[in-house]
Amino acid sequence: MSNNNIRKSLVASALFGAFALASTSVAANQLSEIQKVGQQNIRASVQSQEKINNIFDQSQELLAEYRQLVEQTENLKVYNDHVAKLVADQNSQLASFDKQIGTIEGTKQGIVPLMYRMVDTLEAFIKADMPIDLTNRLARVDRLRAVLGNSAVNTSEMYRLVIEAYQIEKDLGTALVTYTDKLAVGGGEITVNYVYVGRVALLAQSLDEKQAWMFNKTTGQWEELGQEYIESTRFAIRVAGKQAAPELLKLPVLAAE
Repeated sequence: MSNNNIRKSLVASALFGAFALASTSVAANQLSEIQKVGQQNIRASVQSQEKINNIFDQSQELLAEYRQLVEQTENLKVYNDHVAKLVADQNSQLASFDKQIGTIEGTKQGIVPLMYRMVDTLEAFIKADMPIDLTNRLARVDRLRAVLGNSAVNTSEMYRLVIEAYQIEKDLGTALVTYTDKLAVGGGEITVNYVYVGRVALLAQSLDEKQAWMFNKTTGQWEELGQEYIESTRFAIRVAGKQAAPELLKLPVLAAE
């Protein structure tokens, strides 16, 4: 081989080695850059995933809050519907009450005059009846008139008291009662024990039990009884006062005409 060819060969080898060395260095630099980019990408991916995870967690929390709000809204709707029904029912009841109040006021306008007439009738009946416990019965009528003029007493209570007074008068028809009061005898008054058996007989006996009288419904006068009725009148007073057991009583009774 000539010297020229040998030199050319050496030069070519040198150039190839230099080129190869340069290529290796460039490749290493590129690889390093690629690795840096890859690491950056990995870090970016991790950060992105963390953001995605955070966003997902937040979205789940928001979804839970949304569902809770929806449930609360539904509950409120049901409750509001319930309250609306109650209000409608109350309004209906108020309308009914207003109507009833109007009816009651109309009833009062009719019942009040009726009660006054009932009290007047009761007084007239007592005065026409046998003088049974006359003082207390007429006092009851006076109390009723006072009640009717008392604004503190409501109408229903007034009516109850009037009916109660009528019931008391009704019960006198079957009652056996004794009481002590005055009796006009011989132009004066003496204290006697009265006893009445329903409205069949009304008797009186002096406190010393020596005299007895009977009220005559026909004449409206008191008539003195004979001695044969003294003991039976005394016994009737004891029975009425719960001091003796009830027995068959022998009392003077006017025969029906």
